[in-house]
Amino acid sequence: MLRALTFLLVVLCASPGAAAVTPQHPENMAAQINAPADEGIRFSCHPSRLKAIEAGMSAYLSTLKVAPSLIVKKTDRVNGIAVYTLNTPKGDTSTLDVNDRPELQIRDAIVFLPAKQGKKRKVVTVSKKEILLTLLQHGRLTEFKGDACDVQALKEHIGIRQNITAWAEDLNWVWPDGSPAKWNDKYWDHGTPKPGYPLHEALNDVFMNQDKYSIGCYTASKLLMVQGVLDYFRRIKKDRVQQERVKQRLLADHDPLRYIEPGRMWDFEKDFDPRELHRPGKLLKIEYRIAPKNFVPGDWVHFLNTDPASYRKTGYEGSNPIYLGRNKFADYFNDHHHSYTYQQKLDEVYQWRNGVFSRLRDAEKIKPLTPEDVEILSRPPSEGGLLTDMRVFPYFFGYEDLPELAARPASE
Repeated sequence: MLRALTFLLVVLCASPGAAAVTPQHPENMAAQINAPADEGIRFSCHPSRLKAIEAGMSAYLSTLKVAPSLIVKKTDRVNGIAVYTLNTPKGDTSTLDVNDRPELQIRDAIVFLPAKQGKKRKVVTVSKKEILLTLLQHGRLTEFKGDACDVQALKEHIGIRQNITAWAEDLNWVWPDGSPAKWNDKYWDHGTPKPGYPLHEALNDVFMNQDKYSIGCYTASKLLMVQGVLDYFRRIKKDRVQQERVKQRLLADHDPLRYIEPGRMWDFEKDFDPRELHRPGKLLKIEYRIAPKNFVPGDWVHFLNTDPASYRKTGYEGSNPIYLGRNKFADYFNDHHHSYTYQQKLDEVYQWRNGVFSRLRDAEKIKPLTPEDVEILSRPPSEGGLLTDMRVFPYFFGYEDLPELAARPASE
């Protein structure tokens, strides 16, 4: 499979394989049918911890200036469960416009990222408040249970998501357009870090010297996730224990960008290897049956090209953007002023079936979408749409037991 050759071949916006589309694996379909009724954020722990959870959430909501009237809380004191949901109608599951809702009073955040020569650069990015409110919105459930039943676990998860988003705000990597991928050979050997340099130094170079890297959006998505997580524990939290834990998982097979996502993320591909179904991701986990138009900043999203003809064109099997909040998806190659709105991203993938691979060169081939078209295309591929209902995001590092990494398949 192409996944095993990620850094030897050109990896564009495709998923790791490049075969015709098939329905999701039955295991995932069963998980969707049994989706929980609760929505928002759920804490599940020993009943004796419930008061501490409630006090911690009350303080955190106050810190982020979230008015109590915006939240609906439901508790089960016998079983130690507290569920927090945004006070919106149950059918209101979109998060694309939360930044524009005046009652939520959301403002962008300013953070500083490392730059060349030891300097820092200012970045305008999504606020922690918006991340929290999108997690609280109807349409999905994020559960903190066991050792992760801790408000601090939620805070760190939001911090990691914000860091992923910040690194994705201003990207200018080179699009390979059918040519071999290129890496700065000072630090990288075809996508694998060279010995003698710390992993964080090699990763930082990818973001500080972007003109030296020609990569596709599958690789770009993985780089952002790895950078966002590792940089959070190294630079922001300064947690050496978790930093080393993340590094050990990334370097377990000496290939830090490989297998960071669960194998079943690609189970819709016709040539999907069944042995991959239960392979856990090094850094990321996956949730299914997320409502259409429901995204949390820091989500890895997949739009699937369901047109058989254009699907066969390398790099156009689908799109793998990171959601940035504020109705923006990352633009890895600065083709569209560093971001796409949801409708622009949906339209981009749809127009491939019309032969539109350059908005400038192929402008006469564009067939505008109606509002009705957008609603249909927002459905899962099994229902005629392009947006898969899975979202991929980091583990709750330090608060949950991480799955053991599987050995390499015998065929590799």
